[in-house]
Amino acid sequence: MPQRRVVTGRSQEPRQRFAEELRRLRSQKGITLRQLGERMGWDWSLFGKMEKGDTIGSPEVAEALDDFYGTPGLLLAMWELAAGDKSQFRERYRRYMTLEAEAVSLWHFAVSVLPGLLQTPEYAREVLSAGGLKGPELDQQVEARMGRRELLEGDDAPPFRTILSEAVLRTTLRDKAEWRVQLEHVAEMAERPNVAVHVLPFSAGPFGLDSTDVWFLRLSEGRTVAYTENAHRGDLIEQNAAVEKLQRVYDVVRDLALPPAESRKFVLRMLEEVPCDPLT
Repeated sequence: MPQRRVVTGRSQEPRQRFAEELRRLRSQKGITLRQLGERMGWDWSLFGKMEKGDTIGSPEVAEALDDFYGTPGLLLAMWELAAGDKSQFRERYRRYMTLEAEAVSLWHFAVSVLPGLLQTPEYAREVLSAGGLKGPELDQQVEARMGRRELLEGDDAPPFRTILSEAVLRTTLRDKAEWRVQLEHVAEMAERPNVAVHVLPFSAGPFGLDSTDVWFLRLSEGRTVAYTENAHRGDLIEQNAAVEKLQRVYDVVRDLALPPAESRKFVLRMLEEVPCDPLT
């Protein structure tokens, strides 16, 4: 049987589809967010966040919007689907992953956690567990993260540059043996010709990316996109001016960081500080 064609071309991700429907209904009504807030008796900023996909609100809000738009049960049903969506990544992140696989070069800055492309399985498991994942979902996400590392394998692997804040290397795993394995892996990866690892030491002082992980992807058609991420959300940035502004900050941070050779020595010194298992 041929695959059924997507008729609307709209998002298939429940949260994003809910947000799209809210925007569509308000547009049909011909009112602003402020006007909607006044008529509904809620702060208009709540509806703005719902229409951007930053929150889905409460079922009471969904029911009230159903009454207001004359869509009995529709928005509440969509709210339930969005609330029950267990997928780990939102649509913007899935788009980022697609672009990452197509990138001809990658630049990265890490605030407190190693990039997935350099993580060992146990490091990924501990980080993802801290984020609330467990059971089969955790196993699935660890496997997916390990699959990403293949991007740096092979003769045609793209160049990858990462700047690691010293905090990344000071935040150890609970299992010291596994932390040794992780540091050894970083040092090994830093020797590859397509990988450049920089360490930004605490002594560099304040810097412009002190609260945000950033990825820059150079695509085959010549343009660059950026992805910023914190503990709660990620944003794909494709506007040229915004990407250029971030790149300028990144360049300043890179100038503050240690060069690759000194950075590898820094990682090796960190490795020497990790206590050895007395049984080994």
